[in-house]
Amino acid sequence: MSTGNEIERERSGSEAEPQIFSARLTPHRSLNRTGFLAVMLFLSAVSFVTGLVFLMMGAWPVFGFFGLDVLVIWWAFKANFRAARASEEIVVTPSELRVRRVSQHGQIVEWTFNPLWVRLDMEIDEDFGIEHLYLISRGHQIQIARFLGPDEKASFYKGLVEALNAARRGPTYNPVT
Repeated sequence: MSTGNEIERERSGSEAEPQIFSARLTPHRSLNRTGFLAVMLFLSAVSFVTGLVFLMMGAWPVFGFFGLDVLVIWWAFKANFRAARASEEIVVTPSELRVRRVSQHGQIVEWTFNPLWVRLDMEIDEDFGIEHLYLISRGHQIQIARFLGPDEKASFYKGLVEALNAARRGPTYNPVT
């Protein structure tokens, strides 16, 4: 059984090893907090004005439903922002390939593979391109790069294959430096 200090020493020792490839993948979100506030302000104003029109016409229950619509949209955006907290980190060094996945709830799952034994596989759809990327090693298969689109997955695949090939070649000796 190892203590926390031993784990820190092990990590600091492996982090001293040069990284061949490192990527932190996160879900794409085109709307930042300022944009969210602007959209919600606009929706609230439009709903309030439209609700007032219905209130003046005597249809007072409609006014409340416009408020509920804004509340539901606010809740949907908040759920979307919570889902954006997920991430995936992939690091390739000469001696290991590490995958660290953080869920939207903060749960962390890590896998460590020997880059000599890892195979990268993909599922391709004829119309859309690469749909899924998998790391396969000794009977274990995990899906990676789930946040990326088909074109981004193709680029990521190419970079990761080059990194795995560099790890398989081993460290190079450069007497000049």
